[in-house]
Amino acid sequence: MAINPSIITRDLDKIAEQTGNLYESLHIVGQRAKQISSSLKEELNNKLSEFASTVDNLEEVFENKEQIEISKFYERMPKPSTMAMEEFLEGKIYYRYPNEESAE
Repeated sequence: MAINPSIITRDLDKIAEQTGNLYESLHIVGQRAKQISSSLKEELNNKLSEFASTVDNLEEVFENKEQIEISKFYERMPKPSTMAMEEFLEGKIYYRYPNEESAE
């Protein structure tokens, strides 16, 4: 069974260092990964919408090499969770806790 070379062993202490709690850190990374994923999906859909046609001819689908190249480019990009983790470890993510006074 082949191992994915993009899998990286992470130091859990480094991840927990910024917030003092591993689970809080992972939650922040997860939220950022959702943001990245959403923006990449929107960007890809905008680029692919240029190629949308009203006729779904099978021959036209296979002939559109530019559309295939755009899709392949996005497939080769790092996963949103990997990008978010790198941003977090580099201190590039701004996060805040909800104001506890407003909950009272």
